[in-house]
Amino acid sequence: MHSMIIVIFMYTLCLSCTLGRETAAAGSHALLMFATYIKGKTPFEEFNTVLMLDDIQVGYFSSKEQKLVPRGKMNTEITADPTDQKNAITVFTTMHEHMIIQAHNLIYNFNLTDGIQIHQVISGCDTLGRVINKEAFNGESGDEFFFNVHQNTLHTDFRWPVAWHDMLSKHNQWLIASFYQPLCINALTKFLNNNKKRIMKKVKPRVRLIQKALVDSGGAQLTCLATGFYPRHINLTLLRDGQPVSDHLMTGGEALPNGDETYQMRKSVEMSSEELSEHHYTCTATHLSLDNKLSVDLDPAPDTLRVLMVLLAVFIVLGAIVSVTVFTLKWWRK
Repeated sequence: MHSMIIVIFMYTLCLSCTLGRETAAAGSHALLMFATYIKGKTPFEEFNTVLMLDDIQVGYFSSKEQKLVPRGKMNTEITADPTDQKNAITVFTTMHEHMIIQAHNLIYNFNLTDGIQIHQVISGCDTLGRVINKEAFNGESGDEFFFNVHQNTLHTDFRWPVAWHDMLSKHNQWLIASFYQPLCINALTKFLNNNKKRIMKKVKPRVRLIQKALVDSGGAQLTCLATGFYPRHINLTLLRDGQPVSDHLMTGGEALPNGDETYQMRKSVEMSSEELSEHHYTCTATHLSLDNKLSVDLDPAPDTLRVLMVLLAVFIVLGAIVSVTVFTLKWWRK
């Protein structure tokens, strides 16, 4: 149960991180490690780590067993390799030690003595040759760095009291370029080859534009909904008379998992009944699975649907009466 909680929590962080958005938009792929260190008494393990290939969990590190445990049969081969296991143990145990020290320093600097303290790290690489490391403490973003192996550049952003000095920065840059990045790219390549069908699949979105009456205001809420699509990157736009509705008027816009390795996204806006009747609204979607932009108009309101159903029923009854009458008259004439 606790593993699922951590997966969902860290997964949410993944969807909002910069590397995740960039790799999805660029058609690249990333292997990211999500680590959580908990200081204090909880029903959870002190150190938890989940390994994600893009948005699919491919394994987790067991602190008790001291090994990388696969998720999915196609990843058993990788985690069974002694060299891969040795590398995984080295990386995860080093991360654990770093997080213990970092959490201790942060607790001291922020003068935190009571309660539960949580330190989290997102770390990994992508097929564009970049390495990322982002940290958070008690839900607040902290230190981060980005390394580009092709340009041999290291960008750092330190928000906590302890930062790298110049010599340490050069040492870490060398360590990332010569050890962590090749190791990560090697693992990413293996996981990508083994999970190619799941990662490369394309599922078309089902798009609707839904109207909901707001009783309190007398107005309406329009919701542009796309669901059942993969991969998760999608452009969903609500148009008023052919022009996009301003983002600051909209709510939603996050891609959320459906539980079947597909996603959904919805964007909603509230308006008066006058605005609804005076303008034409359209929902559009662009996605890797679509050859062209998909556009849908507003679904009929519930009241309108009921009226149409009543009219249809009346026409059916009238048709039946006319048919019976004609048949009866013909029969009497005979």
